Amino acid sequence: MDLFEYQAKELFAKHNVPTTPGRVTDTAEGAREIATEIGRPVMVKAQVKVGGRGKAGGVKYAATPEDAYEHAKNILGLDIKGHVVKKLLVAEASDIAEEYYISFLLDRANRTYLAMCSVEGGMEIEEVAATKPERLAKVPVNAVKGVDLATARSIAEQGHLPAEVLDAAAVTINKLWELFVAEDATLVEVNPLVRDPQDRILALDGKVTLDANADFRQPGHAEFEDRDATDPLELKAKEHDLNYVKLDGSVGIIGNGAGLVMSTLDVVAYAGEKHDGVKPANFLDIGGGASAEVMAAGLDVILNDKQVKSVFVNVFGGITSCDAVANGIVTALHMLGDEANKPLVVRLDGNNVDEGRRILAQANHPLVIQAETMDAGADKAAELANK
Repeated sequence: MDLFEYQAKELFAKHNVPTTPGRVTDTAEGAREIATEIGRPVMVKAQVKVGGRGKAGGVKYAATPEDAYEHAKNILGLDIKGHVVKKLLVAEASDIAEEYYISFLLDRANRTYLAMCSVEGGMEIEEVAATKPERLAKVPVNAVKGVDLATARSIAEQGHLPAEVLDAAAVTINKLWELFVAEDATLVEVNPLVRDPQDRILALDGKVTLDANADFRQPGHAEFEDRDATDPLELKAKEHDLNYVKLDGSVGIIGNGAGLVMSTLDVVAYAGEKHDGVKPANFLDIGGGASAEVMAAGLDVILNDKQVKSVFVNVFGGITSCDAVANGIVTALHMLGDEANKPLVVRLDGNNVDEGRRILAQANHPLVIQAETMDAGADKAAELANK
């Protein structure tokens, strides 16, 4: 889950990462009030989960509360790369002597954590990597040892930060690592990390991405959910602990196991090329236990997607046998009643497949069409979606 800047700064405050004071608001009058409380010039910053805010006019300097009010009026409702601004962060403006860059992220390719640090802050890090790669340090982090002050100082040194700020920067880098670990983040980024004229190190902007797979041990992260921007079908799936991602096609997909579901997406997309470019409508992994309740929840989510014209259920029976899956499908269709109104292509294979197919055949539900293979099932589902 990507956080807004103001949410990232809430975590900064929680973990003692120094930043400038400020608050979030959704009105121009609120921006004026916050600027008045701060009593110094402020930055009025659009809260959107996309880069390029400044170039789009979403970040403005306000010398007075009245300036903050006027800027807020112009920024609220602004469309920035398809993201409409609904909230603003009004934060104290800081005098900047130098700008740096620091981040921690999960390096999936190398199966480790990675720190990135550069003296070239304040610009897109991709630009630094492309034009001045020698100025961007990429430092693997030992997951067991972590980042103590000595390691943090070494990261800052490798990023070519000036000698006079290394100790202060190390303290902040250490705090950012503590945040990264404690909050189960996959990304913590500060750009820019600045030195002000008083030689203070401040995090002026921040990005944090939290690992949704850790939600079970991070109940406080639920408050960061942007329900207004989250697809309602994804919210419904989350309520049932289903792994669901909405796509833009018309064939609903249900499978057990992420690998099988991803393979199913590929096969359906390939089959769809013969049927006017039909594509998968979603990723939905119901996991190992395809009970009637889980199957009903999955079907309920998919059938509420108005783009879906057909559904392909592709299940390989393992610990959960095919007869249990078949009973789950039959019961789910009964539970959903009239809501189950789109053709359902079912391919079963694996443990007790013959009994599973017999159960579906005996149920003789008018919407259920059995397929012998994954290819045949994908082709039939694509054909039905194209009618």
